[in-house]
Amino acid sequence: MDTGNPGSGAVGGSRPAATAETVFVGGRVFAGGTSRPAAVAVAGGRIAAVGPEAGVRPLIGTGTEVVDLAGGLLTPGFVDAHNHAVFAGLQLMRCDMSGQTEADQYLKTVADYAAAHPDAPWILGGGWSMDSFPGGIPTRRQLDAIVPDRPVYLTVRDGHGAWVNTRALELAGLTKDTPDPADGRIEREADGTPIGMLQEGAMDLVPVPVATHADAVAGLLAAQRHLFALGITGWQDAMIGDHPGNPDNFPVYLEAARSGALKARVVGALWWDRERGLEQIPDLLRRRAEGTAGRFAATSVKLMLDGIAENFTAAMLEPYLDGCGCATANRGLSFIDPDVLREAVRSLDAEGFQLHFHALGDRAVRQALDVLEAARAVNGRNDHRHHLAHLQIVHPDDVPRFAALGVAANIQALWAAHERQMDELTIPFLGAERSAQQYPFGDLARAGARLVAGSDWNVSSPDPLLGIHVAVNRSRIGENPDPFYPEQALTLAQALAAYTEGSAWINHLDDRIGTVEPGKIADLAVLDRDPFAHPAGEIGATRVRRTYVEGELVFAADA
Repeated sequence: MDTGNPGSGAVGGSRPAATAETVFVGGRVFAGGTSRPAAVAVAGGRIAAVGPEAGVRPLIGTGTEVVDLAGGLLTPGFVDAHNHAVFAGLQLMRCDMSGQTEADQYLKTVADYAAAHPDAPWILGGGWSMDSFPGGIPTRRQLDAIVPDRPVYLTVRDGHGAWVNTRALELAGLTKDTPDPADGRIEREADGTPIGMLQEGAMDLVPVPVATHADAVAGLLAAQRHLFALGITGWQDAMIGDHPGNPDNFPVYLEAARSGALKARVVGALWWDRERGLEQIPDLLRRRAEGTAGRFAATSVKLMLDGIAENFTAAMLEPYLDGCGCATANRGLSFIDPDVLREAVRSLDAEGFQLHFHALGDRAVRQALDVLEAARAVNGRNDHRHHLAHLQIVHPDDVPRFAALGVAANIQALWAAHERQMDELTIPFLGAERSAQQYPFGDLARAGARLVAGSDWNVSSPDPLLGIHVAVNRSRIGENPDPFYPEQALTLAQALAAYTEGSAWINHLDDRIGTVEPGKIADLAVLDRDPFAHPAGEIGATRVRRTYVEGELVFAADA
């Protein structure tokens, strides 16, 4: 990570900047929580001046590139606080179904990919959505009809399930007599035969070939190109390490960082293996010690506490409902033993790790807050900047605890909207009261919680402007316009700050990036318009024209 001196001050200061390499004019800047007219000069990879255009123009020399914002907005580079860039990049290179929405489209994509790759021993990919199939369950027979002779393994867009064909089930030895694993479920036909949908831990029963190191590096660089095109200049990768079916991306990041190919600033969250216990802590300490190179640092630990609501594995305080609205016996799954979790959090906190929790159900959220509170009682306050990601259902009693404990709320705003998965596979099984507690961004902000924002890509689109659109409108552009509990909406300034300053803070980079002010590193994005000057319903139509990392142009829409 860059730890250099802040550089030159603002125009008119005691140390005026030298000739700038780049000057941005003719638009507005997101600074101080609002949009305002200003020009910006960049010199030596840092912001040298922010102010009236007349005061900045003297920094233009013969070699200066002058960028006309054309009425657009210059923002800090976006920072995605929760994604899976290596795995998302690999999906881009495989059978990628993320651009489709219907079952027949998915099947055509699979058929086309199989035809184009006749020598591939496996058909691997993902990006399909549960709401495209009755009850959220696709079948093996659908895949058998188009690829009968090779195993097919396609992850659902949220990563919590896999659609497989009969050949894949045969290779895994899965039959009607195979029991469900403790942390997952094999969906079945009437006679118990696996239907072709594997939930959570059952995914790991299939011997999927792991991508090579070279392919994983290529995936990371493909992901970086895609993220740069969206104005994203840094992220936190929420799964670093060995994970069934995926390569160990720790050496992938280190190679890219050491070679300079990784230009983005990335914090890696080391994966807590829920099949192991406290004996893995020395391994995590070793990886952290070895895991700083270039613009990459493995300083966080990811603890996945529960699953997702759509397949009834999110950990809930009260049971899920059945299709008739009656309570079931199912309160979801807790993936880590409570006693192990409590001691792990205390120990990891004492060792100086940041903790990054997957906490989706209200029981998982409360559990995470409880163990963090217990750790603080023993270890005292610190600046590790622990955060809870997803936060689909938060009990109202727990909302004020975020600010009280100094725990950040890591939001994936794109999900807070009416869509088929929400309206057909979630709300009916939560009931009205709990449904209204979903994605309570407004309540968290009003209670003083620090908001940071991410996408969970490849689960959903990494485009921060689409996420900001939903955070403000509580609906997706071009989809169901009815706002999803609009009282939980954020302002444009709040949402934009969460994706910039907030996420820079969670990565311990707020002293270097995240705001447009003199001395900060010039990680910047140029938007084609100022969304503050347009109706809120048009935020999602905003596009990124240019992206800069440390003053270097890494994406241009017109290139």
